Parts: sequence; structure tokens; C-alpha cells
Amino acid sequence: MISQASIEIGLNAAIVSVRGGQPHILVSREADQWDALPYGPFTPIDHRTLDIGLRNWVREQTGLELGYVEQLYTFGDRGRHAQPDDTGSHIVSVGYLALITEDPLEPLEGTSFARWYGFLPWEDWRNGKPSILTEEIEPRLKRWAAQMDQDDSHASVLTRPERLRICFAMDEESNWDEEKVLERYELLYEAGLAAEAKRDGHSAVKLWDDLPQLGRPMQFDHRRVLATAMSRLRGKLKYRPVIFELLPVSFTLFELQKIVEAILGHHVHKQNFRRLVENAGLVEATGDVSTQTGGRPAKLFRFRRDVLLERPSIGVKMKGG
Repeated sequence: MISQASIEIGLNAAIVSVRGGQPHILVSREADQWDALPYGPFTPIDHRTLDIGLRNWVREQTGLELGYVEQLYTFGDRGRHAQPDDTGSHIVSVGYLALITEDPLEPLEGTSFARWYGFLPWEDWRNGKPSILTEEIEPRLKRWAAQMDQDDSHASVLTRPERLRICFAMDEESNWDEEKVLERYELLYEAGLAAEAKRDGHSAVKLWDDLPQLGRPMQFDHRRVLATAMSRLRGKLKYRPVIFELLPVSFTLFELQKIVEAILGHHVHKQNFRRLVENAGLVEATGDVSTQTGGRPAKLFRFRRDVLLERPSIGVKMKGG
């Protein structure tokens, strides 16, 4: 007779807000524990849909009413939702991305906004290539890639050095792809460099002594969910106007550019950016100006929602600058 473990469905959300020019996510914190995304179980008796269940949990845990929400992915790997001796119910996590504007109200006690690059610091290139890559991550990944592993499930498709070139641009001919956030985190986990790998008893951890903390770890598989959310948002803002979900009703083009750069993790060319936004009909002038620029008053704009009805693919397709 085959024994089957029970399955629980967990709902969690990466709730993104840009504050002071920096992307933040909402996390819950308990004493002596890692940060966690707002989460809770899906109970069909109480929640008619997964979306309703998520919104209810977020409201209960944070006091926030979510607006824009989209489902990311279903995470079902055994062992990634740590349980003592791995004998508990199998947790299937359904991750979501939620976007909110900067809210002056503080979330409930026990929750707070934290910079998302604190969890994935190698993703922020706005001040040049992060030193954590050159000083900590790349040397260890090269050492890991040189190891022979009979259980490497990726070997039949790509070698380890090839995966490093694709995900981390570790040669002069490769370019950093800002959308491969999840692939980079998964490589760090597989190589035993993520703190969650040590927690989960991953064998690759044995390679390392005195390993520094590479970004703030998170409970369960929540840093994996965050990496997925970052990948999705970076990719989606290039073909859908989701960036405006993070902005107030009126804004300057400089403020819009800075939020785009904060999400992408790199700078864009100012003149090209403004030309693209205006020529694409994404915004329209409000007729007012902002005097909070520290210099000349700047025109205020708003998102032109009619553009959603005019063509199916609208976004901010920008190269680095």
C-alpha cells in the first residue's frame, strides 16, 4: 500500500512599493526568525478563490487592501518548505506579485517594509557592478563549477560554466540579463551559497567554510518567491504599463525614470527614455508643475489609461544608459 502525504496550499505575496527611490517589499518579522512574506493557508471553506484568500490574509496580517495582484508561480518542491525531519504535510506555495503606491499609513505591528535589494544585493547595478559579485559570489561559483557532480541534473543540457556565463555573465562576451533573477538565486542555492540551502541540508554547503551571508535570507521558500516576483516585474514593465501601479496619480518624468531604474537595477538613458514614454503616448500632461524638484519647476504627468484600449503591448523597452 502506497502512503501519501497530505498536501497544504499556502498563499504568499511579494508586495512591492517604491519608497525614497528604493523598491521595498512588505515582510513580517518574529523574534529570532528570518523575514517572511505575508502568507497563510488557502481554506476553500472560507475563501472562494485563491485571490480572495490571499487578499484576506494580507488584510489580516498587514492592514493593507491590495490593488494590483497577479499570480506568479506554484512552488511545489519537496524540502524547500523546511519541516523538522521532513515528515509534515507537503506544502504547495502559490506566489503572487502585488504592487502598491507609497502609502503614508504604516502596516500593522510585526510587519514592515524592507528594501528588496537587501535580500538580493547582487541585482542592483545602479552604482556599478556590486562588489559582492566580484569579491564573494563569482570566486565561489567558479570553484563550484569546477567540481564534478554525478547528480547534476542540468549537465545534459548545459555545463556549470555555461550556466554561469548565461546567468552571471562571467566572461567578457556575456551581458548581464536583469530578468534572470530567479535563475541566479537558484544557482546560488544549488551551489550551497544561499543560507536557505544550509537550512535545508543541501549537500553543496559542505564545500564552504566561513561563508558570509549573501543577502538576507527568508523563511521557507520566500526568497525564491521574491526572486520570481523581481524577474516578472522587470520583464513585464517592458511590455505592459505596470510601472504606473507604483506611482501616485501625478508625477514628473524624472520620478518615473527613477522608479523604472529602481526596478530594473540599472540606469537608463534620460533623453531616450523621455522620448519613448512621450512618443508611445503612455503619459499626458496634467497642466500643473511640481516645485519639489530642488531646481526649476517640472511638469506633472499622469498615466494615459486610454493607451490600454489602443494597442495590446505597451511598456518601457529601454536599454541601459
